[in-house]
Amino acid sequence: MALRMVTGKLRSKWLPRFSAASLLHSHATSFGFKEVQEEEKSRMVGNVFSNVASNYDLMNDLMSAGLHRLWKDRLVSKLNPFPGMKHLDVAGGTGDVAFRILEALNSVKHRAMQDVLEDNLHEETEIFVCDINPNMLNVGKKRALERGLGEDKSLLWVEGDAEALNFKDNSMDGYTIAFGIRNVTHIEKVLAEAYRVLKRGGRFLCLELSHVEAPIFKELYDYYSFSIIPAVGELVAGDRDSYQYLVESIRRFPSQETFASMIADAGFQKVEYENLSGGVVAIHSGLKF
Repeated sequence: MALRMVTGKLRSKWLPRFSAASLLHSHATSFGFKEVQEEEKSRMVGNVFSNVASNYDLMNDLMSAGLHRLWKDRLVSKLNPFPGMKHLDVAGGTGDVAFRILEALNSVKHRAMQDVLEDNLHEETEIFVCDINPNMLNVGKKRALERGLGEDKSLLWVEGDAEALNFKDNSMDGYTIAFGIRNVTHIEKVLAEAYRVLKRGGRFLCLELSHVEAPIFKELYDYYSFSIIPAVGELVAGDRDSYQYLVESIRRFPSQETFASMIADAGFQKVEYENLSGGVVAIHSGLKF
């Protein structure tokens, strides 16, 4: 586990900015290792997640040996939820992150600290789960019912596009996106929207599959990714192509440092990232001042 701060020089207005964001303005974009037209990518990604929605949780457990649960726990611990907060979880259709935020707010520690006023604040807590794919949202709503959260007024499900959010400026205390940003067409638009909807002092947190640095580990990880994961997808979900895309999309995603500079370019300050599991995933964070 490594925590790295991105220095202010990344955003110096006196220096030219050459970041991965500048590569994303063309009319062609990547879909895994393929080059496709921008208007095609959203449809193709939508098809992938419609195909994997019913097996999404099972495949996450199989592909990560259950580690995705620990990674999401770490994400929420860094968020440090508080009663009365307005939070937006983007690409969070299955509810994994939102449920963890609610659990943190309902923890024994929080209950012990809450008095009558704080109880009222808790009633005002709003956690918006936003996803562009209705199939993923349906999985999340079903899971909420199974957890007894179907009537929880704090949990709000919204179908929406991360690149054009239907939320007011300066309306959110926190913004999370887990395993979603690498699937969008324009990363810089997603970051700009995150910055827009956050209040001053609001926190941006992104959990994403990233790039392994240790050479030996990287060779093993590449073999596992390209040889095992698509095969498991075919065996368990009957869908090799979707999981082949998911693996390829990780390799096309910017490096930890490059992505951190993109977050800084979007206006966020105190940008840093933490590698987990040797860089298999990274949590990037930034503050809006």
